Amino acid sequence: MTKYIRRAAALCALLLLALLVNATRVQVLQSRAYDDNPANRRPEIARWGQPRGDIVVGGRPVTGSKDTGEQLRYERTYRDGPLYAPVTGFASQVYGTTFLEHAEDSVLDGSDPLLSFLPLWNDITRDQNAGGAVVTTIQEAAQRAAYLGLGARRGAVAALEPATGRVLALVSRPSYDPSVLSGNGREAAEAWARLNGDASRPMLNRAVRQTYPPGSTFKVVTAAAALDAGVVTDLDAPTRSPDPYTLPGTRTSLANEVEGCENASLRYAFEWSCNTVFAKLGVDIGLDAMTDTARAFGFNDSGLRIPFSVAPSSFDTEMDRAQLALSSIGQYDTRATPLQMALVTAAVANGGSVRSPYLVERTTTASGRTVAGSGTHTLRQAMEPTTARRLRDLMRGVVEDGTGANAALRHATVGGKTGTAQHGIGNSGTPFAWFIGWAQSDDAIEPEVAVAVVVEDAEAVRGDISGGGDAAPIAREVMRAVLRASG
Repeated sequence: MTKYIRRAAALCALLLLALLVNATRVQVLQSRAYDDNPANRRPEIARWGQPRGDIVVGGRPVTGSKDTGEQLRYERTYRDGPLYAPVTGFASQVYGTTFLEHAEDSVLDGSDPLLSFLPLWNDITRDQNAGGAVVTTIQEAAQRAAYLGLGARRGAVAALEPATGRVLALVSRPSYDPSVLSGNGREAAEAWARLNGDASRPMLNRAVRQTYPPGSTFKVVTAAAALDAGVVTDLDAPTRSPDPYTLPGTRTSLANEVEGCENASLRYAFEWSCNTVFAKLGVDIGLDAMTDTARAFGFNDSGLRIPFSVAPSSFDTEMDRAQLALSSIGQYDTRATPLQMALVTAAVANGGSVRSPYLVERTTTASGRTVAGSGTHTLRQAMEPTTARRLRDLMRGVVEDGTGANAALRHATVGGKTGTAQHGIGNSGTPFAWFIGWAQSDDAIEPEVAVAVVVEDAEAVRGDISGGGDAAPIAREVMRAVLRASG
């Protein structure tokens, strides 16, 4: 009898061991395969089973969560959704995540191990932390000024703090309300189809994902290259520039919109945007030096993130001299995002140093403990400090004496550069209106804001488009908002 009991006990032990081995195989060796199986809804149920953490602007959340009582329990909500859509992106139960909702997803959904004091214990127990918070660098007043300034027009605004790289405003118009995509019902599907079918592309983040010909705002880069290379040494000396200027190796003549550009000084050419002077300067500087300077400002950089990716701005590295002439005035194949052009003017305002732009000040746990913080990092030196000082002088002249008068502010020094960029086949498209600039309060020791504005108004009368008339007033109000907040 004892023998049979021993055999039964041994069989039971063997069966128990087999169960343990199988449980180990399923839970350890095959767990990833089961987790990743499309038929397994548990990860999605867990993901949406608790509220997401918030994205914060100016100390207040601009996101929230709504308890639906459904299997995917919590849906994302947004405060002032269209205003902050280029910053937050969307978090959809069907269509995924974009922008900060995507770049900081592990913090917001609670899966980041840094949110827990004992990450290894969470891995064993599969406990889930409460979603953390993402505190942004956005200034609400500047964001709202940019949004209201663009109004019904298509375009974008990017504003930075030159000394640190903090992104103060990031606006794209037209915009949309991300909350319409949050759920998983018919309404979300209809909204997705409607937004993707809209010819105005409201979900396109024009501030960081759309590149434009920068037009005359690129003359800041050309002027920096000319001064650094010693092609120009005296801002007020004649430049030996014909008007019109025949593009090298062609019979094509380049003209100006203003008088007085023949042999104009760099100062006059910059203030009144003489195309002929800057086209010839680009040729005199040469392709290699122009390419190096453009790259130093951030062109052709495909790795820029803030923390989500930014479309690379481009300056062609293989051109003939005629193409180089056009590229030097921001035409031909030269393309830039508004954020890139904000970096250009921020470099001028910051002594030639390009700070790495960043949108997230810090991330925290749900209780407020800091998980990670951001700091100031220098990407590169775009120009010599003496060149930056001279360019600041030139940019002040644009606002005080030239085409950028509409950007002027009381009790502040403002520098800028206007631009009207041609595009389309044979330049047939309605021009894009640009303004880039910086501002410094009278009692400040350094510029406090750098901004770039582009307006692409397909409904405007072609002759009425201008950087000074359309874009500069928007930039002025954004800079005013930042200076008021700083004061």
